[in-house]
Amino acid sequence: MSHQIPVPADDAPALEATGLGLKYRRGWALRDCDFRLPAGRICGLVGPNGAGKSTLMALAAGLLPPGAGSVRVFGGAPGSPQTRGRVAFLGQDKPLYPRLTVAETLRAGRELNPGWDQEAAERIVRQGDLPMSARVAGLTGGQRTRVALALALGKRPDLLMLDEPLSDVDPVSRQELTGALLGEAVENGTTVLISSHVLAELDGVCDYVLVLGGGRVRLAGDVDELLASHRLVVGAHEGDGPVPALAGHQVVELRRTSRQATALIRPAEGDGIPPGEDGWGIGDGWDVLRPTLEELLLCYLRSPQAPALLTPCARPTPEAALR
Repeated sequence: MSHQIPVPADDAPALEATGLGLKYRRGWALRDCDFRLPAGRICGLVGPNGAGKSTLMALAAGLLPPGAGSVRVFGGAPGSPQTRGRVAFLGQDKPLYPRLTVAETLRAGRELNPGWDQEAAERIVRQGDLPMSARVAGLTGGQRTRVALALALGKRPDLLMLDEPLSDVDPVSRQELTGALLGEAVENGTTVLISSHVLAELDGVCDYVLVLGGGRVRLAGDVDELLASHRLVVGAHEGDGPVPALAGHQVVELRRTSRQATALIRPAEGDGIPPGEDGWGIGDGWDVLRPTLEELLLCYLRSPQAPALLTPCARPTPEAALR
């Protein structure tokens, strides 16, 4: 992707989970989760409702203890003195004190955070034409979201986690806030983990993705690597039988109409079919296309039976399993 963020001085990943799990009364919210998020990435966290996205962020923020396995933040325990000041987490409820004004809210952020960036926080607020004297109780949902984002960014975290942060913001403000968030992240070298159901908005913003389904990791890694290792194949085919053109490939999803088949494929390991621009061994009469990020994510979300895939940079290090 086009966004290059400076990596912090230490080389520990921003997040690394091994066997991570948490069980509620109704069942496992997360189970056997293994993944690594390198520092300096902007990562989209994707999954259906109940997939475990909010639980994962709460575990990484130190708000919940894991029921199994572990998660590390820049090599340290979540919520520990070593990591607490490096992490900012904005949940869906966006807690703010309603009786405080915007100025008083930012002042509280300054007093509670040693590395506070007042200029950045005020910049986010003023871009929304919010008067500093306005009370939080009188703000709209979108305006409260802006103030909450200003608090999170003003902390100057190394890891910023945002759980559906723009769900109550109008489309124009969504675009403006997304641009401001990306600009601050690039300037300060912040790792961003952002969950969203609006998949189209992640394309061109995220250079890393983490897809959860049923409490497990389904897809994780560098966006460019994931897109390069998949193709959309479209061609004429009738009936419900096997599609000969797809033989030798691992089919993530296959959809059919009366006369056409559309499949997302990746080469099965050891099948001898290298990724490339030579048609991937698909016969004549078939269109072989590079998927968009939205198409890739939708195919994996619609196909829970497809084998999970983690690119090399998304796999935990052997040392992580020994901690």
